[in-house]
Amino acid sequence: MADQNDSFIREVNDELRSEQMQRVWRRLGPLFIGIAVLIVVGTAGYRLYDYYTDDRSSKSGDRFLAATKLASDGKNDEALKALTDLEKDGFGAYPVLARLRAASLMAEKGDAKAAIDAFTAIGKDNSVPQVIRDVSHIRAAWLLIDNGTYDQVSAEVEALATPTQGLRHSAREALGLAAYKAGQMERAREWFQQITEDPEAPRNVANRAQIMLDNIAAAGKAP
Repeated sequence: MADQNDSFIREVNDELRSEQMQRVWRRLGPLFIGIAVLIVVGTAGYRLYDYYTDDRSSKSGDRFLAATKLASDGKNDEALKALTDLEKDGFGAYPVLARLRAASLMAEKGDAKAAIDAFTAIGKDNSVPQVIRDVSHIRAAWLLIDNGTYDQVSAEVEALATPTQGLRHSAREALGLAAYKAGQMERAREWFQQITEDPEAPRNVANRAQIMLDNIAAAGKAP
């Protein structure tokens, strides 16, 4: 009799649990299904986006390499057109790299003004990574040594000549050469001396600065 009672109780408990589970499933089942669907859709979407971005980046990279190859083959006009097109519809970092390479190609072609304008524009573009903006200022300044004034060179790179700037050595050298060319020997001496006194200055840059200091001293053009 006790066994029968235990069996009956278990059956009742099982039935109650079954009904409870059904009620829980009716109430929460759609939510669980929705979450599962979202996980599947989200994963698929991420994979699709990842493939899409990788594919676009790869195609832009191929276009950039092709434009670079045209430039190395001396097909400058074709290379510039390819780079300009990549600036407009390239993906990722390639539009910026295309702008930088196009400006360099203009300088190589001898069009200093166009190159300076292009580098200056990149340097002022806040959407461009800071390191590329700084490099563009340096490139513009070096072109301006022979194609501009000391003040123009200073406007490009004097802010980069401070002790905390990684490109300070190139900036100081450009400023020193621009000042020397302009006949501002005391100012030139100051810039070159900053290079030679900086323990982190690359040896080749420090050597060139010392040569310029020796020339200035030999000519007696600065105190």
